[in-house]
Amino acid sequence: MKDAFGKRRHKQLEKKVILYTQETCPPCFAEKEWLKANDIPFEERDIRKNKAHMQEVIDLGASATPVTVIETTESKEIVMGFQEDELSRLLKK
Repeated sequence: MKDAFGKRRHKQLEKKVILYTQETCPPCFAEKEWLKANDIPFEERDIRKNKAHMQEVIDLGASATPVTVIETTESKEIVMGFQEDELSRLLKK
């Protein structure tokens, strides 16, 4: 895909990553560090600071954090827990 200037865009930029977390969650911290180390932009949503975010996690069928939602124009993938191999597969396609 090309941007408005005709330059080819990296496929990863077409993906939106939403990470549901809470402060007292060691796997959440580990996943945030992993995403940063791999230069993957993400939006963090703390479920303890925002009741709407808590409800979104419940609606996704999750009972623990982290929960990662990876959206593209064609699909929406949900990863429960910090699953490095699965995240690598989904984000580095």
